[in-house]
Amino acid sequence: MFNTDIGIDLGTASVIVYIRGQGTVLKEPSVVAIDKNTDSILAVGEDARSMLGRTPGNIVAIRPLREGVISDYHITEKMLKYFINKAVGRPLMRKPRIAICVPSNVTEVERRAVEDAARQAGARQVFVIEEPIAAAIGAGIDIARACGSMVVDIGGGTTDVAVISLGGTVEKTSIKVAGDHFDEAIMRYMRRRHNLLIGERTAEDLKIHVGTAYERETPVSMDIRGRNLVTGLPRTLAVTSEEMQEALQESVSSVVDAVHQVLERTPPELASDIADRGIVMTGGGSLLYGLDLLLTERTGIQTVIAEEAVTCVAVGTGRYIEYVSAGKINLTDPYRR
Repeated sequence: MFNTDIGIDLGTASVIVYIRGQGTVLKEPSVVAIDKNTDSILAVGEDARSMLGRTPGNIVAIRPLREGVISDYHITEKMLKYFINKAVGRPLMRKPRIAICVPSNVTEVERRAVEDAARQAGARQVFVIEEPIAAAIGAGIDIARACGSMVVDIGGGTTDVAVISLGGTVEKTSIKVAGDHFDEAIMRYMRRRHNLLIGERTAEDLKIHVGTAYERETPVSMDIRGRNLVTGLPRTLAVTSEEMQEALQESVSSVVDAVHQVLERTPPELASDIADRGIVMTGGGSLLYGLDLLLTERTGIQTVIAEEAVTCVAVGTGRYIEYVSAGKINLTDPYRR
């Protein structure tokens, strides 16, 4: 009999699936392409992402999750089922146990929607976990210790900041400023400064290759193409890292302010632990150049990016079931069912 435990990072930008004993087996964009005429799903994941901004009128490529929560329950359920089947790769003799993460400030209704979607997708038992807890486990932090650890998880839709001790969150906050917000800030900047209209994918490429939160020793640049809003014609433009720092300044400041707020509310003993142990950053948004340096400068606390930062949450979500089985985590928390 083939049984398995599955951890899923159900992100706004991407879905990452971790299977116990196999590691991370799937990472694809959380995008679904739908034919509006027949209400049928045409593509999911990478195939659907390639259609963003390139579809005819009857086909729409959508993200069924917005800012970390489900915006379209029906599509999310079908997307989850597709990814689980693709990740497992063979029929299951018994329904799997699935652990799935949510932002730390979701409502009970939003949490229930995630749980129900996972059950409809084929789970026999569902564990719904706060993202900072999963990120900490995936980053190798022993969350069961009586010692304060701070995790900053920057995903696609939300940034979650939490202080963790004895298997739970002591202080936390979640803001809807993260990777997608960075992309939108870049698009607004290009429109305002250069009268150039660019798409989401171009903005993401700029963020990855020349985006910066802290002044680079050696400036870099990248050529992009967009539509000139004055002439209506295509235009090529070289964009520098200095411009990207200016474009992202407001969004990055929101993340730094969130970390400050959590530190201000943290009990002094745990704050002392964090000062000694440092701040750990996870999630794809943490890879923005210089964000760790900026946090170190603004807080005076050494900030590091976790190894495999993008998959940390998925790995931690999968390992969470092992923590529960070993009795390291008390299931009294309302998020732990």
